[in-house]
Amino acid sequence: MLIRIVRMTFQPEKAEEFLTVFAQSKQMIRAMPGCRHLELLRDYHTPNIFITHSHWDDDTALNHYRNSELFRDTWAKTKVLFAEKPFAFSSVKVETV
Repeated sequence: MLIRIVRMTFQPEKAEEFLTVFAQSKQMIRAMPGCRHLELLRDYHTPNIFITHSHWDDDTALNHYRNSELFRDTWAKTKVLFAEKPFAFSSVKVETV
């Protein structure tokens, strides 16, 4: 399983607009083949910073989503709201304690 983390810093006045974009797309993202988990986190101290945390079967499933019309549409609406370049990475679970 591939775990994808994306940290996004939005213009403070655009944070609520991002929440609207996420609300419109979250069920469709979660329904993508190979998506096993999707959650949105908000930074405790900086309310214009959000983190998406998703689980995918593998690279193929994630790339299928990243090459989809859903991603292109959602990303186009999201990227214009950024205050900084997003930071994204993929990982695999080593251990749960």
